[in-house]
Amino acid sequence: MVSRQWIGGRASVALTFAVAIASVVTGIANIGAPPRPIGPIAALVPEFVPIIAGFTGALTGFLLLASAFGLRRGLRAAWYATMVLFPVTAAQGALQSNERAVPLVALSVVAFLVLGFNRKRFHRDLDLSATELAALAAIIGAQTYGTVGAYALREQFNGLDNLVDAFYFALVTGSTVGYGDITPSTPIARLFGMSVLLVTVSSFAVALGVLLTPAIEARLSKALGRMTETQLDLLENHVLVLGYGDLTEPILEELASKAPYVVITRDTERARILSDRDVDVFTADPSDAESLQRARVDTARAVVVATNNDAEDALAILTARQLNPEVRIVAAASNRENVDKLKRAGADTVISPTTLGGHLMAESALGGDSERVEQKVMEEKPSKEHPVDEEGDGAEASGGADPDGGSEPGDR
Repeated sequence: MVSRQWIGGRASVALTFAVAIASVVTGIANIGAPPRPIGPIAALVPEFVPIIAGFTGALTGFLLLASAFGLRRGLRAAWYATMVLFPVTAAQGALQSNERAVPLVALSVVAFLVLGFNRKRFHRDLDLSATELAALAAIIGAQTYGTVGAYALREQFNGLDNLVDAFYFALVTGSTVGYGDITPSTPIARLFGMSVLLVTVSSFAVALGVLLTPAIEARLSKALGRMTETQLDLLENHVLVLGYGDLTEPILEELASKAPYVVITRDTERARILSDRDVDVFTADPSDAESLQRARVDTARAVVVATNNDAEDALAILTARQLNPEVRIVAAASNRENVDKLKRAGADTVISPTTLGGHLMAESALGGDSERVEQKVMEEKPSKEHPVDEEGDGAEASGGADPDGGSEPGDR
């Protein structure tokens, strides 16, 4: 079975970025180099088509880059746009008809299938703020003003003959490039050109501010030890570590090279420290249902609860179990008397570190093989696969049987 990380939401975004870059690189390469036709349709493609396809392919690549950023935010509109652009990039690659375009076509096909498979992952509506709507309207309005006005005054411009020339004039004026091939020939045309320059440059400045705002917000979120909505939406097949206690650091060290994880804690100072270490941390109440939903407990592979407060742990376990009945939950009990309570709250496995440590120390002090006991604990299997048998082997594997008959933490 294919791992979810290879066909999940993150893979969709990564493939979209890859196709965008491949489209830009392939297009630029084919613009500057003579095409070498290959494939069954090569004989049917005129010589100028690969050059045009390369030019438009580079533009499509930049559009895909914008769509990829939309996918990172989980936008449904970006999903639709990308699903339309992938066939376009594949067609452009096929029309370029040379070996340089083969990776582009292959990537486009694979990315189209993966993105289609993850349709439900991109469900957020495109909710534009008033500032974003104003920036978009300003750009469209400025470009329209420059195009229509230049075309209406075309008799007073040198080199401006049609609507395409008028659009070109408005674009190069707004970008402050000014190639000089289209120039005003009357005072009225010059005044109009000055107005176009002021309006279009102002609109582009507003749009730039709108584009930079999300990046600034992301940096502020990282500085405050918070995950952005985009990062939360892309979580899947991860481990949730609820709360922060004495056992959290060893847990994070074990998980670092084995699985992606997110720490949920209400301690803002601790969250900031973890964030500085590039640890994904979500500052929120780990026992709150809304917090767990935002941390995507529905797609988590496991939940670890190991703070120093068994009461809070029980509430966090109960909430996580209600939101995802299938997720595996592992907890640590500060007091051995609370082991059964945490199990009843919904934990699959409950470990009492103090009891386990005392058992290992006693084994070592009496000359027993404490390493064997520790190894059996490390190799413990989930109770759903290996329930505790009547002879007590399961109990020993999950923490050992107490010599005086007391039960030790184990699988439920």
